[in-house]
Amino acid sequence: MMRMMRVVKSGGLLLAALTPGLVLAQEAATTVAPAAVVPVLNSGDTAWMLTSTALVLFMTIPGLALFYAGMVRAKNVLSVMMQCFAITALVTVLWTLYGYSLAFDATGMEAGVINLNSFIGALGKAFLSGVTVESLVLTIPETVFMVFQMTFAIITPALIVGAFADRMKFSALLLFMGIWFTVVYLPVAHMVWGGPGSLIGDSWKVLDFAGGTVVHINAGIAGLVACLVLGKRKGYPQVAMPPHNLTYTLIGASMLWVGWFGFNAGSAVAANGSAGMAMAVTQIATAMAALAWMFAEWLTHGKPSVLGIASGAVAGLVAITPASGTAGPMGALLIGAASGVLCFLASTKLKRALGYDDSLDVFGVHCIGGIVGAILAGLCADKLMGGVGLVEGMTLGGQLFAQFKGVVFTLIYSGILSFVILKIVDVMVGLRVTEEQETEGLDIALHDERGYNL
Repeated sequence: MMRMMRVVKSGGLLLAALTPGLVLAQEAATTVAPAAVVPVLNSGDTAWMLTSTALVLFMTIPGLALFYAGMVRAKNVLSVMMQCFAITALVTVLWTLYGYSLAFDATGMEAGVINLNSFIGALGKAFLSGVTVESLVLTIPETVFMVFQMTFAIITPALIVGAFADRMKFSALLLFMGIWFTVVYLPVAHMVWGGPGSLIGDSWKVLDFAGGTVVHINAGIAGLVACLVLGKRKGYPQVAMPPHNLTYTLIGASMLWVGWFGFNAGSAVAANGSAGMAMAVTQIATAMAALAWMFAEWLTHGKPSVLGIASGAVAGLVAITPASGTAGPMGALLIGAASGVLCFLASTKLKRALGYDDSLDVFGVHCIGGIVGAILAGLCADKLMGGVGLVEGMTLGGQLFAQFKGVVFTLIYSGILSFVILKIVDVMVGLRVTEEQETEGLDIALHDERGYNL
């Protein structure tokens, strides 16, 4: 099933928690309000969510760090790994102070009513107030739920790093990521997953099981804006800038593939059938996308490449994410094939035609893959397509339109605010390293260390 929100009592506050399953309708014959659901700890669910949390963190460090490090030039390998590591630490602290609360505290929200809390959460959980050993979300400890959601908040800004690799100041990166996390990621996460009364998830009935809009479109469009604002790398595209170590990239892609089972199957927040199907469709879509990109590249360029099949796998992982709770196996094949081909075209032909310097194809893989997955999530949820069924009361056309609205809103919101934040950071500390630093390499210029023997 898609991610749906149920409000449960925890620590004296109403907390919106992610849960799969149907919302049970009250019998028409009774006028008595149903009793509040009392969460009960389930050790099996807890064990699975502890595992899923570790898997999603594993996706960023070391998975994404290695994936990106292998694709940059040797003189910048440490810098991109440092950026992923620093973002992990920064977001962890910000999530603890206020991020968790602004994303998931549903105080003031009411189903069918649009107000300020439809866009952003309350501060009742700031500094993790009320998050204790005893507090539960559904059938797991609230601490586990909080850290699981933290790992999503960590990887989203880390994805953006690939778009401007080789040219952003480290101080600018930290400032940009801190502001972007606060004013872009948290509101989008709340609007999609915030519970009854949230703008996108509840009011618009957008299907996003594990983060097609929240994570991938959000980060992908921010990456495109960032690479446009910073400008092209020195010498691009006349000077060839091949990956320095595709072994790192393939290892990183493999770690992402394995970790993604926590990302998607963990989003069921339980060890149940929904988690099982999410795991199955994730594997199927990823394999299909890897083959689709490989064959598209083979036909176009004459040879299949390691970078191509790895990029195709990541494109499939991205695209199945929003649909992993609603699509069936045949829908997963469709999503995988579409994302593999379309992300290949976006990362090659579209990129060359428009001339932007997205260093590691964040836009081509994550934004385009996220859009493909978000739209097809509506189609593949239909029972005729082998899915679990559309949102109650929605026709196929209505669901597709809802998905389209969610995509467009995320593109506009994240794109505009990312541009504004970058301009503010540029005024404050400057965005780009000097030409001399770029030529020397960011490992030495910014960190006085060398990550690779030249």
